[in-house]
Amino acid sequence: MKGYWIVKVNVLDVEKQKDYATHAGEAVKKFEGKFLIRGGEQSTKEGKEYERNVVVEFPSYEQAENAYASNEYQSAKKILGDNKDRIFAIVEGTQK
Repeated sequence: MKGYWIVKVNVLDVEKQKDYATHAGEAVKKFEGKFLIRGGEQSTKEGKEYERNVVVEFPSYEQAENAYASNEYQSAKKILGDNKDRIFAIVEGTQK
């Protein structure tokens, strides 16, 4: 089954976010991820409003987990530090 990163973000520091995105993209590429959603228009119908949405598709759930645990992604995550407002989930798809 495919794996997905589903991320909702309120950007607190634009420069750090840009640097993070560049470095996080290295992990996505290394683990054969594909950005399906990266920003764009949105309409929140329920729950807390987040200004940015990102969905990344990986060939498998395991690759999505490995990408998150990778040195490349963990280094990217350190750029943001603890000062972040986001939800980050790794989800298994329902079809191959």
